[in-house]
Amino acid sequence: MSNIHMDSKNMKIEVLVVPVSDVDRAKSFYEALGWRLDADFVTGEDFRVVQLTPPGSECSIIIGTGVTSAVPGSLQGLHLVVFDIETARTELVNRGVDVSELFHDVGGIFHHSGIEGRINGPDPERRDYGSFASFSDPDGNSWVLQEVKTRAAGR
Repeated sequence: MSNIHMDSKNMKIEVLVVPVSDVDRAKSFYEALGWRLDADFVTGEDFRVVQLTPPGSECSIIIGTGVTSAVPGSLQGLHLVVFDIETARTELVNRGVDVSELFHDVGGIFHHSGIEGRINGPDPERRDYGSFASFSDPDGNSWVLQEVKTRAAGR
């Protein structure tokens, strides 16, 4: 019997399933980002599970064959929270990733979908949660870097 206490009120996102068309190509892309390869299990031609975790994250992604019916590239706006968005962007660019320039949103709260409402440059006041950059994986699943230096209360 485990001595780990699980509070039934706590729910943590542990894994996100990312739909891809070519598992090996996606695996190479995410490994090139510096993500840790946690697992690569194949049980047949129709089932493969590959799990990768971004540096410092408690949440992983799963790509694979037979793991989702979602259309490859249909996952949009997944957020990677970083302390220093300029450094994070530069590191991704140095790894060969096509990352947008830094931007903030015209509304100043959260970014709109796609490129609507984007204003070039980081948030002018460098407020937490207000500066972004974006990139996509080879299938078009989109990711957003979001700068947070001090988390909001209760987070």
